[in-house]
Amino acid sequence: MSAIPGYDAVLNAPVRLQVCALLIEAEEVEFARIREAIGISESVLSKHAAQLDAAGYVRLRKASMGGRQRTWLALTTPGKQAFRTHVAALTRLAAMAEAAE
Repeated sequence: MSAIPGYDAVLNAPVRLQVCALLIEAEEVEFARIREAIGISESVLSKHAAQLDAAGYVRLRKASMGGRQRTWLALTTPGKQAFRTHVAALTRLAAMAEAAE
């Protein structure tokens, strides 16, 4: 089988895919909200957020609020494009599997 055009290995991980899905329509989302929405630990989200950041797909913003350090995540323009392209590739892949039934 040949590679699926648009398939992105960075976005293949379920946590990273879910993070991007939560961010796609938002300007930015607080780290804790993402963690709660996905139901994962801080350390797991931190690891995946760092990978998305390294790929240039998210922007991390840190600031103090109420005496606590908080982090917000936002999809970058390349991140939005990569997410949409990856979802389209997954859709094509699912259609191929369905056609094979």
